[in-house]
Amino acid sequence: MESSLDRLQADDTGRSQVLECAMQAGNILLQNGAEIFRVEETITRMCRHYGVESESAFILSNGIFITAGNEKESFYAQVRHIPVRGAQLDRVAAVNQLSREIVEGRYTIEEVREQLKQIENMPRKTKRMQVLASAVGSACFCLMFGGSYRDCLGAFIAGFLLYIYVLELSQPRMSKIIGNIGGGALVTLLCIFMYRIHLGDALNHMIIGAIIPLVPGIAFTNGIRDIADGDYIAGSVRMLDAILVFLCIAVGVGAVITVYHRLTGGMLL
Repeated sequence: MESSLDRLQADDTGRSQVLECAMQAGNILLQNGAEIFRVEETITRMCRHYGVESESAFILSNGIFITAGNEKESFYAQVRHIPVRGAQLDRVAAVNQLSREIVEGRYTIEEVREQLKQIENMPRKTKRMQVLASAVGSACFCLMFGGSYRDCLGAFIAGFLLYIYVLELSQPRMSKIIGNIGGGALVTLLCIFMYRIHLGDALNHMIIGAIIPLVPGIAFTNGIRDIADGDYIAGSVRMLDAILVFLCIAVGVGAVITVYHRLTGGMLL
């Protein structure tokens, strides 16, 4: 009798460990920009491989619900809130690779837990690298949208200063709405200044290139993909988040251009 009870408790413990690891993998994926179907597929693969057949997962853009249990297994349920944040795709790629290796039978559940901890602790890109990437990306998009090399130089400087603002002021101290309005306004002010000192030929190309680092491309794309896959709630939330950012950027840019136009009588525009 005792041995049967011990075996049942051991089975329950192992099942809960599998579901905890599956939840953690889903958490890392969703938090770092993965699509809904990818999160669901990863959780299901992990649970099926380790023998949890009764698993059921419901994924939203900012939450994961996992349940398991039937007449043969004890019931288990867990809910976790996942805040909307920026993407870190190297973590997504690492969890995807881990999922494939789990299916191939390379890891025990304890080893999976350690691998997930390592993935979760992967360092972010340094602030210098992020600022440089913002500057280079701004210059390249300016060129792609038809800007001259002088426009690209102006967009490079604006994108460089913009991301210093994002890292040091917007992200740690401002709400998302105020931060994006301020970012759009800052970019426009910088581009107007550089245009006035003849560090650019076309103001519109400079502004378009320099605001690209603020644009939530992954959230917008994933929202479309989720809606196309039938995940209307999650897709709508991501689309709404992306559209809100677009509107905030537009408000910041439009406000500065309007004020400048009224102060100068349209000398520049």
